Amino acid sequence: MEKTKQSTQSRRTKKTWELRLYVAGQTPKSMAAFANLKKICEEHLAGQYHIKVIDLLKQPQLASGDQILAIPTLVRKIPVPIRKIIGDLSNTERVLVGLDLREQK
Repeated sequence: MEKTKQSTQSRRTKKTWELRLYVAGQTPKSMAAFANLKKICEEHLAGQYHIKVIDLLKQPQLASGDQILAIPTLVRKIPVPIRKIIGDLSNTERVLVGLDLREQK
């Protein structure tokens, strides 16, 4: 049983996570969201993630593709299913649960 649990965790950690952070310029909230996301990724996905920051002031047409209604918004594209988290990502526990990164006890 223990080996199955470890191999499941190993497979989970070998994925490359594709994350998109939608922002509107370099506002304090947008900058905080990016900093918080970077910290969470380094702690929980070290070397296995790719963050794409999309500035909707420069590319507003991209908002419709992921149905962005508020900013900042984080979209987890891969692994599926797609997940969205709105806000500055300062609540680490909420982000971990939203991204399905929190270890189950």
